[in-house]
Amino acid sequence: FATYSFYFSQRSLSLGQYFGNLMDSKEIYKGKDYTPFICGEESFGTGSNHVREKDGIWAVLAWLQILAASNTDSSKPLVTVEDIVTEHWKKYGRNYYCRWDFEGVDKAKATEMMDKMRKAVKKNTGRKMGEYTIKVSDDFTYVDPVDKSISKQQGIRFLMTDGSRVIFRLSGTAGSGATVRMYIEQYQGDKSKLDLKVSEALEELVKVALELCDIKTFCGTETPTVIT
Repeated sequence: FATYSFYFSQRSLSLGQYFGNLMDSKEIYKGKDYTPFICGEESFGTGSNHVREKDGIWAVLAWLQILAASNTDSSKPLVTVEDIVTEHWKKYGRNYYCRWDFEGVDKAKATEMMDKMRKAVKKNTGRKMGEYTIKVSDDFTYVDPVDKSISKQQGIRFLMTDGSRVIFRLSGTAGSGATVRMYIEQYQGDKSKLDLKVSEALEELVKVALELCDIKTFCGTETPTVIT
């Protein structure tokens, strides 16, 4: 995998549309060759430039290859996926991640909440909240490097000085009403904190996120319908 470039998507960038352009850049657009690379997204689906969607078979084969390379001596104990992941965390640290979905909320109220955060991005930049300081607050715009198309309002981001981040997106396509998605991610390099429960590791950052959006005031709840 060392020869691959890695692109990570958080649904704010549609795998089919945006990564498809990167995959086709050389062949169709006669532009830069971005392949080969690995695509991933927040529900842990993975794929490469051979397909336009997540590929479960490819992911399984990739892991089988990793396991085979890690178990070349049959006289030694079996190296498991857990062993490989744990060693990776010990060397590089761990990124704790979760996504909270608030489904079926009033779209007008949810839009009002997003607009309030959008208007406050400059004011929130540099703001200290608990143990976190917001380094960058913005309303993310994606500029496609292939066809130069511009996609605005792809997520309201709060990027912390320690690398942690909180992202909010509003979707009107999931079931009735609207869905607010809250993405929470934090890097942990302390070797004594690599095996925490995700809810425990992200507890303080979740509190910051709920304060930033004030979803209870706008949508009447701060309890998600789904946690991924």
